[in-house]
Amino acid sequence: MSIAQQGIAAEYAAGVRQMVVPSVERNTDLEVTIWYPASAGGETVLLGENVFFNGTPAMQDAPFLDGEFPLVLLSHGAGLAGRSEAMSWIATPLAQNGFIVAAPTHPGNTGPGRSAAETMKLWLRPADISDTLDAIEDSPTFQRHVASDRIGVLGLSMGGNTALSLAGAKLDPELLAGYCDTDELNPSLCDWVRMSGVDLHAMDKTTAGRDNSDPRVRFAMAIDPAPTDLFSPESLPEISIPVYVVNLGAASEIPATIQASGVAAAIHDSTYHVIEDASHHSMFGECKPGAAEIAVEEGIEDPICDDGNGTSRSAIHAQLIELTASAFHSALSPED
Repeated sequence: MSIAQQGIAAEYAAGVRQMVVPSVERNTDLEVTIWYPASAGGETVLLGENVFFNGTPAMQDAPFLDGEFPLVLLSHGAGLAGRSEAMSWIATPLAQNGFIVAAPTHPGNTGPGRSAAETMKLWLRPADISDTLDAIEDSPTFQRHVASDRIGVLGLSMGGNTALSLAGAKLDPELLAGYCDTDELNPSLCDWVRMSGVDLHAMDKTTAGRDNSDPRVRFAMAIDPAPTDLFSPESLPEISIPVYVVNLGAASEIPATIQASGVAAAIHDSTYHVIEDASHHSMFGECKPGAAEIAVEEGIEDPICDDGNGTSRSAIHAQLIELTASAFHSALSPED
């Protein structure tokens, strides 16, 4: 299904490139995927496709379209959506609507190298985004196309926690330490943490409560941010940039650890929106036929193909794409 069929017109072709960005703090390199408005050229590639989800096409190494464009720094979730390319369904249409989108893959969040310990180091994720921005600003290829005064951050699920951190929300190390003391907050994640032998109380959280805000970021948007209940309440009113928070699902059914209305209310310049016909799983790509059955066979308990009220995932994606593109166009419009 084309982006136009999904309800948002594509102004440009979407190019895609990869780059490697060093992370001193993680002592490894970050794999970064960058989507951008492109002119004709490049080879069609399908990003984000796997046994469960359909991929989204883009043009590998296509030439950049002339001009400067606002930059959206994109942070993914954990688990099955724990790679930058898993967000192609939203990154590609953003590029087609005039944004450069840069997404690092946060180490340890998915695949063979998945690590509960690394996943729970939530305070390192914003640094991955800032390291990515440093590399883009230092790159002759990208710097001439990025409007340096029009930079925002978008986060999905655990990436939403990252986006809020970049805006200035600070993690509370004590709340993080006790997050998996019971199964009341996040049974799926905490089961994995315990089975992996990770003790959040014993984890070195010396820098967990630090300020991860990046002054280059002018706007933050978080879709079903998780966890939202680990932030220091005192830090939220200190956020000085506009923030847009979206929850997915009927208000009464949103899990407490994802429920973000209170976070949004504590931020002075914030917008809060609920898409009741969606679910947390709506941030995955569109499911292939038989994907739900394969997931069960592989021991995945989460209903990865379920959305709310019978609404199709393609329709929910169209709504999220349009909402996100509109929010970033408005927030990152050129200064008068």
